[in-house]
Amino acid sequence: MRLALYIFVTFALMALVAAFTYTINPDHYVIELMGINFNFPVSVWIVLPMLLLFIFTLLHMFIYGLKNYFILKKWQKDASTLEDALYWSLINEPKEQKYGLDVVRSSASLLGKASFDITDNIEGLTPRLTRVVNIIQKIKNGEYVDFKEEKMSKVFHANNPILTQNYLNRLQSDDKFIEDVLKAASQYPEVVKSEALDLFARKENFAKARKYVKVFDTKSFFTMLERVTEENKLELTPEILSEFVEVLDMGCQDFIQIAAVTKKYFNPDENLALFRSYQLENPKAQNAYLYLLFEYELLDQVANYLSEQEDHEFIKFRALWELKQEHTKYTLEDIIDIQTICNETRLY
Repeated sequence: MRLALYIFVTFALMALVAAFTYTINPDHYVIELMGINFNFPVSVWIVLPMLLLFIFTLLHMFIYGLKNYFILKKWQKDASTLEDALYWSLINEPKEQKYGLDVVRSSASLLGKASFDITDNIEGLTPRLTRVVNIIQKIKNGEYVDFKEEKMSKVFHANNPILTQNYLNRLQSDDKFIEDVLKAASQYPEVVKSEALDLFARKENFAKARKYVKVFDTKSFFTMLERVTEENKLELTPEILSEFVEVLDMGCQDFIQIAAVTKKYFNPDENLALFRSYQLENPKAQNAYLYLLFEYELLDQVANYLSEQEDHEFIKFRALWELKQEHTKYTLEDIIDIQTICNETRLY
């Protein structure tokens, strides 16, 4: 019942009771209280308790209404706080929140440590939550979202999985961003840097790659090297190759793999000079140097080189050299598996 209607009905009832009482007994009745005489019609004395009850009822309603008002305000504030907590959990950035009601705090405090993985759109959410769910779904579907336009550029930590996936999505659609990542590799998660390197290595040439040699890894280097062909050498030169060899941690098999490519496209003298310098600086390049000497049939240089090494080293190469003294038709691949030659000297 509305308060105005309640007041109207109450006063109407009191008026009816007073009028009915007055028709029965129109006399007055006097009560003395603290020396003061209160002289009212009997009908007024009959209605007075009803008036007092009405006043106390209004006071009761006011007190509990005020109490419920403050509780409602707490619920509304907690509902807003809960929405905020859900927002941060949805974007994998959970934050501790303060709740006014124990009944909410006892459960909602879990959101301060939890993150959500949304598998589909959800109906009936607030506009703010609907917006962030839609953004997350776009990113999961492979779309790139410009967080600056969405005014979310500062809400993610560096390794947030949503931010990382958004970077990966952008790499697939924005070639310029690939180089942006390589230019500032330390500012991006390792998985983003690795993906940028892989995409760059599959598209660009060595002349362009030398700018980013310090962020290159061995895997991406060989991805580029495997693309070198007679028709397209990707601008690979001995100078550029040496820059990569100097920076990357090459193993024995890595040098063998490089030599297998460069023997096809570099001048023999140039190639031998290159690997001669490599093996002087790094023992892991010795097998690759010997490999090239056999490939170019420089047996005298093989003999000189082996004579400078310990007798127990390069056994397979020594065996091949012995065979070639009598049977020149033998080739290195006839007795040596070049993919496992490094196992002999344990230079990985």
